[in-house]
Amino acid sequence: MAKKQRHAYTEEFRREAVRRSDQPGSTAASVAKELGLHPGQIYNWRRQFSRLSEKQFNSLAGVDYSKPECEEVRQLKRELSEARKENEFLKKAAAYFAKLQE
Repeated sequence: MAKKQRHAYTEEFRREAVRRSDQPGSTAASVAKELGLHPGQIYNWRRQFSRLSEKQFNSLAGVDYSKPECEEVRQLKRELSEARKENEFLKKAAAYFAKLQE
């Protein structure tokens, strides 16, 4: 049984396929047939590009939400979460030891 060969389509090719399927009088199925693709592939690409444009390449309030910066934001959120947990623990420990000294 032969393995199915996977195609690595360029981003430009994928964007053009999505753009063509969005044209009036054109459907994802018709464009997919012309290009020798499964229609679901064009729907997947459309969803990926809309997700990217909504979340990763926009800037909001002066913050660039590009992928490297998003990773930095995720790291900072993890550090903040850990710091909050440590702070809560220290508050409880301080209260416990304050009771012992009374």
